[in-house]
Amino acid sequence: MMPDSRKFIENLSGAGKSIGVLTSGGDAQGMNAAVRAVVRMGIYVGAKVYFVHEGYQGMVDGGDNIKEASWESVSSMLQVGGTVIGSARCKDFRTHEGRLRAALNLVQRGITNLCVIGGDGSLTGANLFREEWSGLLDELVQSGQITEEASQTHSTLHIVGMVGSIDNDFCGTDMTIGTDSALHRIIEVVDAIMTTAQSHQRTFVLEVMGRHCGYLALVSALACGADWVLIPEMPPKDGWEEQMCHKLSENRADKKRLNIIIVAEGAIDHNNKPITTDLIKDLVVRCLGFDTRVTILGHVQRGGTPSAFDRILASRMGVEAVLALLEASPGTPACVVSLCGNQAVRLPLMECVQMTQEVQKAMDEKRFEEAVKLRGRSFENNLNTYKLLSHRKIDTELPNSSFNVAVLNVGAPAAGMNAAVRSAIRVGITEGHTMFAVSDGFEGFYKGQIKEIKWGDVGGWTGQGGSLLGTKRTLPAKHIGKIAEQMSIHNINALLVIGGFEAFESLLQLVDARSSYEEFCVPMCMLPATISNNVAGTDLSIGADTSLNAIVETCDRIKQSASGTKRRVFIIETMGGYCGYLATVGGLAAGADAAYIYEEPFDIRDLQSNVEHLTEKMKTSIQRGLVLRNENCSENYTTDFIYQLYTEEGKGVFDCRKNVLGHMQQGGAPSPFDRNFGTKIAAKAMQWISKKLKEFYREGRVFANTEDSACLLGMRRRALVFQPVVQLKDETDFIHRIPKEQWWLRLRPLMKILAKYKTSYDVSDAGQLEHIIRPRAKDSSAI
Repeated sequence: MMPDSRKFIENLSGAGKSIGVLTSGGDAQGMNAAVRAVVRMGIYVGAKVYFVHEGYQGMVDGGDNIKEASWESVSSMLQVGGTVIGSARCKDFRTHEGRLRAALNLVQRGITNLCVIGGDGSLTGANLFREEWSGLLDELVQSGQITEEASQTHSTLHIVGMVGSIDNDFCGTDMTIGTDSALHRIIEVVDAIMTTAQSHQRTFVLEVMGRHCGYLALVSALACGADWVLIPEMPPKDGWEEQMCHKLSENRADKKRLNIIIVAEGAIDHNNKPITTDLIKDLVVRCLGFDTRVTILGHVQRGGTPSAFDRILASRMGVEAVLALLEASPGTPACVVSLCGNQAVRLPLMECVQMTQEVQKAMDEKRFEEAVKLRGRSFENNLNTYKLLSHRKIDTELPNSSFNVAVLNVGAPAAGMNAAVRSAIRVGITEGHTMFAVSDGFEGFYKGQIKEIKWGDVGGWTGQGGSLLGTKRTLPAKHIGKIAEQMSIHNINALLVIGGFEAFESLLQLVDARSSYEEFCVPMCMLPATISNNVAGTDLSIGADTSLNAIVETCDRIKQSASGTKRRVFIIETMGGYCGYLATVGGLAAGADAAYIYEEPFDIRDLQSNVEHLTEKMKTSIQRGLVLRNENCSENYTTDFIYQLYTEEGKGVFDCRKNVLGHMQQGGAPSPFDRNFGTKIAAKAMQWISKKLKEFYREGRVFANTEDSACLLGMRRRALVFQPVVQLKDETDFIHRIPKEQWWLRLRPLMKILAKYKTSYDVSDAGQLEHIIRPRAKDSSAI
């Protein structure tokens, strides 16, 4: 047998170490979740953790600003926006004198590990502090403020950063803490404005934050299907004014009753001159005479409760930051914990800062294309998708492909399906295909409910929940002959199926039917859209994020009710079939004490230890409990059984309530993440379909019979990949309708640690310091 090279948290000890945690710069939703994770993980490994209140100002002033944190002191922080420990812009820390005082305050408390949550300015400051550390200690020894011995003991300062910034303007991470929540605020406002704009046939110009970075403007424009967007990284070409007005009037002519224009506060033209909302309003009124209003969102975007995504991101980052501090040696450079695809990675802090500064330099020097590349792949993908969808080509500009592509939804509804359909239809039309929409899944297919769908037919679909095409769980095998007949009648050359586990099974059945029916020898692609997130081949599915937000919002309210009554435990049942994703990740985001799932078998002893754990918790100042249970986690330990067991065992200590969340988890307007994810993967899938159609076009017809002509497009760790559905068969447990291996099970120990359970946690995945990948300059011969 191979020696086990895995690393476990049990072997990492923080005994004798002290960690200081501070938030600095502009606040961002999710900072508190990060602070909570650092404090609890720090205490869990045996370290002392200190709050540094008011950012660097508190570090310089010392005294009561630096306080030791306890486990209970971070309770109820998870759902609060902003930063509870305060943040301040600090002039003193910029001076040598200020940093000297800060060093003294830290040494006096034995703190040599700092976790800084802030933007690039805050992190640069931390790095400078680290570089000067030994010099500062020498000065303190010379002036007699600390002993030589103290200077030796505290000779190295370790720093780990987490990026908290709503602008998402930091290179090296796909998402910064706070960005997703800011998008939630923007989209809530846009959705609300759309109804009033529709009533009065108005044009709205919205200004969103982002002085140097257009991420919020770009993604919110994608997520609400805005008519025009202006961002600093992509100044509009000369003559843009006429182009924009032409597009607005064209949309109005196409029965669209409203226009939305989104402007980043740092938007500029090619001469680096600012483009303001008033300038745009005057332009629209002058050229088109449209009734136009301006709305500046301002600090609303920083406010409110953090989204589920930000809570999970911040909790994962906080735990990773503590691990990075425990593993740091004197030679380790200061690092930031960042997100790449779906993975936490560590990157050298200064490499990221330098790259972030290079973006600004490139923009100042009008090298805009380079600036977009430096921003990173996430930004670039968003921009490319926006460009694909924003410009409606006139028929003469279209490549004439004469291919027919059908789109349908299969399975249960999931928020974000409509955004995916809209994106697929529009990209398909841009690629020159004739697009067909199938109503009510394969049931509608065999009945012939198939009709051509045009560009204008999917206007305004991104923000709609559920499935506008209609969806059914019916599998094709029952009506395979009739479906083949319809494929033939409409001459369908490719299929895009958007749905959950049934969609996956459907594609497998169609591939099987290829040997009997040539009609199915066409390229087929499936996009995973299911709140349960239970399809093999993808880490994330369209709809799961919206569902998590619904669960977390309800849990927040329930926790509030429990805090008021005191000594109350809530048992909450979530959906998901046999897949424990919603219960586990929802539990992590809502701060649950336990989450029961099918994938991690439990018995009466586990239930007993959970009850004992809650009994202990009731003796502290946090007198409430939250327990999540997946609907199919156990045949016999039902929600009622667990509720009755807890009620009986908790007699005299706590009382219980139960709550079945039910179908509210399937409904609601899609979250920004689901709109964006759906839009991006559908666009990518349509481009793949176009490529396959050309590849398999022979002698006047399309014939595709290879494994790789029927794929699922999924997010795997760091990339979007097309995987043949036939190959995913082996990765699937068909009886329980779940993948055999699920990445999120690695998050379970985090939930337990943050709820004060001793557990084993495999941290071998965490770890190695990587380097930031510089974008390669495009080959000049490339188009």
